[in-house]
Amino acid sequence: MTVRRVMGIETEYGISVPGDPAANPMILSGQVVNAYASAQGIRAAHASWDYADEAPLRDARGFEMGRSVADPSQLTDDEDPTLANVVLTNGARLYVDHAHPEYSSPEVTSPRAAIAFDRAGEAIMAESVRRLSHVPPGVNLYKNNTDGKGQSYGTHENYLMRRETPFTDIVRHLVPFFVARQVVTGSGRVGIGMDSRTAGYQLSQRSDFFEVEVGLETTLKRPIINTRDEPHAVADLYRRLHVIIGDANHCDVANLLKLGMTSLVLAMIEDRAIDVDLTVARPVATLQAVSHDPTCQALLELRDGTKLTAVQLLWRYHALAERYLANRYAGELDDDTAEVMRWWAVTLDRLERDPMEASRELDWVAKQQVMQGYIDRDGLDWSDSRLRAIDIQWSDVRPDRGIFHKLRAAGRFEELVSDEVVHEAVREPPADTRAYFRGKCLEKYPDQIAAASWDSVIFDIPGQPSLQRVPMLEPLRGTKATVGPLLDRSPDAATLLRELASASG
Repeated sequence: MTVRRVMGIETEYGISVPGDPAANPMILSGQVVNAYASAQGIRAAHASWDYADEAPLRDARGFEMGRSVADPSQLTDDEDPTLANVVLTNGARLYVDHAHPEYSSPEVTSPRAAIAFDRAGEAIMAESVRRLSHVPPGVNLYKNNTDGKGQSYGTHENYLMRRETPFTDIVRHLVPFFVARQVVTGSGRVGIGMDSRTAGYQLSQRSDFFEVEVGLETTLKRPIINTRDEPHAVADLYRRLHVIIGDANHCDVANLLKLGMTSLVLAMIEDRAIDVDLTVARPVATLQAVSHDPTCQALLELRDGTKLTAVQLLWRYHALAERYLANRYAGELDDDTAEVMRWWAVTLDRLERDPMEASRELDWVAKQQVMQGYIDRDGLDWSDSRLRAIDIQWSDVRPDRGIFHKLRAAGRFEELVSDEVVHEAVREPPADTRAYFRGKCLEKYPDQIAAASWDSVIFDIPGQPSLQRVPMLEPLRGTKATVGPLLDRSPDAATLLRELASASG
């Protein structure tokens, strides 16, 4: 394995109405989804979500939680049908997740593609805000993970893995990696503690909200390793690792490394190539201690008594990845893997010398640099409410208001994906996964789609007595290469289904 695997990012956006903190976020979130869907000619009744195969209470440790004891937030297969929930022509899902609008990217196969479709989500949310700006009272959206007042919302990663990989191995090797990787992937936050009561600056927006090492929950008792076993694929062959500990990244390099480093560590776990014990003592407390130290000098203690910094621990994973890739590929790396390994080393080098050297690549460093400028210019300290306001404004999705976007336009960040690629990702699905079939069906036959999900498309054919489901349990089928010609020669969904039946029969 390399960095290439089926992966994707889900982002819940912060939402507010200027001057009206009591506005109902669920209603507002519905307006966000509907504003974009209606602008694209998407009607929820013809592009809704199919919950038939979802099982949010199935646990990777071998059991299923009872619905009677589950928190309502865990019942994602029982969403209010009145909430806006649509599938887009790029294969993504745009919907209301509790009190937030969420963009779930389509399945992709590389970290670079994940960046493109994640940024496509930003563009989609910005377009919704633009359209709603003409409708009082207007809505603002933020690509962040906390409101600074005690509430956190997620940016989740998903990785397809081999089912045969023991889950205990995943836990053992991923926990220390997740504790350490925030020095690269954190998006930065003003305030310490869930409610930001203590003054200061930290690396990650999410770390203070985690309470346990392993668990099924996502909104309470948040675990470093989430155990939801909902593969959205052939269950005997695959598992979907649902990662809830990441931050919402704006910087391309940080996003690339978040997906790329993690995918490589998963490849090593699958191939049993990690032969050292890097277990961290007191992982939850250590996770938070690392986040609270922007100097990157906080020491982690491993189970064997070794003490080292998070940067040094990431160097250990990097060395393991170098050895693994050399043994498996003899130095002949694909471009995606070579890019991740290069940036992994470059950013760790910079963090070791002086974290501020990584301000073009890493979100938390760039944000701290801007904050420090205000502190030095205006004589502020980290308890000043103006810095918290800047923290929120950093992630505003509006190109003319969001601080990150204005700095990006000024050339302050290393860009890996062009605006042209992002604009295409807003409209077009990835060509090399089943998202191609899903997205193109929504584009070509919008009035004949009753619903869709990650692993199926349901057609409502005029004259047919029942709905017809097309299963898509193999994520690497339904690609442009395999179904593109079929879609091109099918003027309507009825023809498409006949052709599919003929091909499979």
